[in-house]
Amino acid sequence: MSPTASPSRRLRLGVNIDHVATLRNARGGSYPCPVAAAKLAAEAGADGITAHLREDRRHIRDEDIARLRAEVGLPLNLEMAATPEMVSIAVRTKPHAACLVPEKREERTTEGGLDIILGREHLRPVIGELKAAGIRVSLFVEPERAVMDAAAELGAPVVELHTGTYAHAVIDGDSDRIAAERQRLLAAARHGAALGLEIHAGHGLTVHSVGPIAAIAEILELNIGHALISDAIFVGLGEAVRTMRLAMDEGRTMTAAQPIP
Repeated sequence: MSPTASPSRRLRLGVNIDHVATLRNARGGSYPCPVAAAKLAAEAGADGITAHLREDRRHIRDEDIARLRAEVGLPLNLEMAATPEMVSIAVRTKPHAACLVPEKREERTTEGGLDIILGREHLRPVIGELKAAGIRVSLFVEPERAVMDAAAELGAPVVELHTGTYAHAVIDGDSDRIAAERQRLLAAARHGAALGLEIHAGHGLTVHSVGPIAAIAEILELNIGHALISDAIFVGLGEAVRTMRLAMDEGRTMTAAQPIP
């Protein structure tokens, strides 16, 4: 087991409320309210709230960000593209954290991690400006050792490992790919933590797939949205958050001590 982390460290849960806003925007108006959803998540045991303010405002709106900062007593993680508009909004609203993500107008959801190796010269001043404003900067990236090296060199304190490929392997029931992707996440998490990075993870995780990721001791936070809002249709958001919290806590007791090739 890595000396940088202990499996006893509590794993934080960030609840992404984007899809509540997606449902609201399907008919316009103000219902259902993503801020109300954030408050329910907080009551159910969430440790933070995540919201992605996209260029096209397809779900979260600017006024949602302002209200989340004013009305919800949890840290706000603002997912955003590394554009001048979004940097200006972040510096003005001062969320607890800003997670820089890739963004394409035609995509349904974020597809893969940010290319911080090719994009390092563009990202460097963005990271510097956000840090200067007192905002914790996170980079949403693929779980690769070279990417961890690049994140550390850029001075970003946090990386969020993209778990989408692993999550899709679980849905497909592909045991070989599940093992390979989890090993890739484990190796990246350990390498990143050894470099001094704080390790988060997220994308596509459900109560059925979260356990083996929660067991990776170096990962300190998971950001989960789609599965929680989907489960909330059947059991309510509070119960969905509590069930996910339980699955994460159970996963945390699993051993993360596996050999890395």
